[in-house]
Amino acid sequence: MAGPGGAGQHDTVIGMAIMAGAALLLPLGDTFAKALTTVMSPVHATMWRLLAQGVMMVPLAFLLRRRLHGPMFSPIVALSGLLLMLTLAAFLGAFERMPIATAIAIFFVEPLVLTLLAVPFLGERIGLPRLIAVAVGLLGAVIVIRPGLATFGIAAVFPLGAAVTFSLNMIVLRHASKRRSGLTIQCGATAYAAVGTIIGLMVWQGPSSIIAVSAAVPLWTWGAIAGAGATAAICFVMIAEAFRRVEAGILAPFQYLEIIGATFFGYVVFGDFPDALTWLGVAIILGAGLYVFYREHRGAD
Repeated sequence: MAGPGGAGQHDTVIGMAIMAGAALLLPLGDTFAKALTTVMSPVHATMWRLLAQGVMMVPLAFLLRRRLHGPMFSPIVALSGLLLMLTLAAFLGAFERMPIATAIAIFFVEPLVLTLLAVPFLGERIGLPRLIAVAVGLLGAVIVIRPGLATFGIAAVFPLGAAVTFSLNMIVLRHASKRRSGLTIQCGATAYAAVGTIIGLMVWQGPSSIIAVSAAVPLWTWGAIAGAGATAAICFVMIAEAFRRVEAGILAPFQYLEIIGATFFGYVVFGDFPDALTWLGVAIILGAGLYVFYREHRGAD
């Protein structure tokens, strides 16, 4: 029979496997979402993805109801929902015009952005080595973005906006998780984001725009909406479960596996494959990000 150390190691291995699976699966939801942007605007696609995600979260939350702890609806969870909405809208704005793998490659500056934002928002201090790593990582993002500006226009910088809003959401989640479980926050934030997107669309374009767009789309769109929502809901639950088992510092590098899934699904479905310059930028971003994770895990500045 395994002792406490063996049980802890078993949990760690399972948590790492779950996180790896979620990172590889997430781009499937992005693939469904990119398909939606071919028949509707990114904002409408955001609304439908969030609605589908919310619907799919209901049975998952019921099955895992024992892991729902703390208030689900509160101002801080609403703020998380707003940031989730902005992140997804920026991502879908990028997916509309550029390959999934390219958008995700640029988004991978998120850990570096979070490192910078942790200084004013969390009172953390970072030393020169991590500052240099952040600068190098941002240089990698410029390498990926620069040729994209000519090809994709302003959409090439949308993933950077997504990285900023996602990083801000991570900071919000650190505060929200003091009184709530990860699953509680995911459910509440998804609900707020879905309602917020609907209200935003109604104010911006009027209720009739939602009806008109929904009536005009082909039948396959509804399957893509369901697929995007289901994939997102399942992956978010998987990530919450992984973080329940393993500390964040160990799991964080596994998010980079997402580039593998993004490249695979982007090539199989859309025929997109990153060029050599994009891969160079990706390598620089990943190297800088992994160095930052290494320094943080060691507790070094």
